[in-house]
Amino acid sequence: MSKKASYCSGYADEPLIGLTVGEVLDDAVANYPDDELLVSVHQGLRYTYREFNQVCTQVAKGLVGLGIETGDNIAIWATNRAEWMITQFAVAKIGATLVTINPAYRAYELEYALNLSESTVLILIDQYKTSDYINMFYEVCPEAKDAKEREIRSEKLPFLKSAVVMGEKGYPGMLSWGELVEMGKSVSDSQLIQRQNSLDIDDPAYLLFTSGTTGSPKAVVLTHHNIVNNSRFAARRMGFRARDRVCICLPLFHIFGVATCLECVANGATAVLSSEYFDAHVALDTIDKEKCTILSGVPTMFTAELDCPDFDRFDLSSLRGGLMGGAPCHPDMVRKVMNLMHTRDILIGYGLTEVAGGLTITQRDDTLEHRLETVGTPFPYLEVKIISPETKAIVPRGEQGEICCRGFTVMKEYYKNAEATAAQIDRDGWLHTGDLATMDEDGYVRLTGRLKDMIIRGGENIYPVEIESFLLTNPKISEAQIIGVPDAVLGEELYAWIKLKHGESATEDELKEFCKGKIAHYKIPRYFRFVDEFPMTASGKILKAEMRRVTTEELIL
Repeated sequence: MSKKASYCSGYADEPLIGLTVGEVLDDAVANYPDDELLVSVHQGLRYTYREFNQVCTQVAKGLVGLGIETGDNIAIWATNRAEWMITQFAVAKIGATLVTINPAYRAYELEYALNLSESTVLILIDQYKTSDYINMFYEVCPEAKDAKEREIRSEKLPFLKSAVVMGEKGYPGMLSWGELVEMGKSVSDSQLIQRQNSLDIDDPAYLLFTSGTTGSPKAVVLTHHNIVNNSRFAARRMGFRARDRVCICLPLFHIFGVATCLECVANGATAVLSSEYFDAHVALDTIDKEKCTILSGVPTMFTAELDCPDFDRFDLSSLRGGLMGGAPCHPDMVRKVMNLMHTRDILIGYGLTEVAGGLTITQRDDTLEHRLETVGTPFPYLEVKIISPETKAIVPRGEQGEICCRGFTVMKEYYKNAEATAAQIDRDGWLHTGDLATMDEDGYVRLTGRLKDMIIRGGENIYPVEIESFLLTNPKISEAQIIGVPDAVLGEELYAWIKLKHGESATEDELKEFCKGKIAHYKIPRYFRFVDEFPMTASGKILKAEMRRVTTEELIL
């Protein structure tokens, strides 16, 4: 008898819903009008559901008054602020598409993002610490300094017509936030309602950029249907309740942040923005003072929180659960988060921007083994299969292959890039993730690496995640990353970047000795580097391409 195939579909006892992002907010306001929706700790701002919706409506009207049409693309380039979430729902109400731009981008990257997305409006902050966003914008668009409102004509940015700065301070050629709101006073409630009622659940809602760690970022188009249902099912699995208080230290421009905002609103919870950028100490303080019940993030965030020097002085007993994902989650670290941070119900998820966030997720009543060592089973109504990278055939259960998915959550396209879309989504509708995994007899998925990260040393295929997981069993190591570097004899050699725990010390010889006899000799790294931090994207993903570049250049020299 042939072995069972690595194919599984998610189940649910409730149907998909047909609501736009704006309608999700409207429903929540009707159900929880006087409950707190948003707290921006660093701004000292608090909004109930009714108050938040009123501000969103004002901004939505302002955008209509600015001349924004259904289907236009509106870019936001800002840190985590109340205005970010307000813009998210205001844009949805008028049927425009929100283009989320990484606030770590500089002038060249801003120009690329605005042109690729064909954005007609840019909403930005003026400054954060040493980053001067106004001057970076003027560097790309000097014509704005002499332009009238709504009349930017730029050689480098041919699609851009207007810019809006968060705050009340005005800048040449740009509207202030207050002026945008004032502009909406000429737009009636009926006009806005008519616009919102004309929208379809399959209309684009978000345009998010892939991380671009291995090339120029592509723009992922997600529909209302994609994001609303994916966020809803993720929240159900996490056990969201009305009046839950969710500490959001994830960057809002990232799909994880976007989805978390929607999870809050759809369930009558409170979104608590701890700071403009992630800060472990501030996040812990926010959880303590705001009595947060849910905390989600990438593993590096949880590691930073656990390693915080004054971790023990914070009261985290209000926490109950959350979601960890965005990168491999080591079981020992997850166990510490469960025990030390009181997140007994925390789940592990796996996904990517191209599937609106989540693809698989564990459940609260799973066995501890499944919760610690897998990324769960497929989201409801989503099909998942594991295929051979060479033959494209579905592999038997337990065998490694590329994880693919098909269903309601798969992106609409890469924006105006049919070739890249066709390379990612095959003719049968399967999205190919580029990630390697196995599926067990019960449909649980275990990630094993990335196709592009695979290292070939002397003809042996080596997957970094396996060695990284082993190195984390060393009590001195906080984080480990493995990359491949060129080698004249073997083709590639293993290079380990190691971050030690606070107060620990170790040597290269000591770690090599630790590996001997425990993993195959060819998996023992030849090189070790001890670092305080890893190069990362603003969303907390390790930049292995940058690590390879730096390391390779040093080896050559």
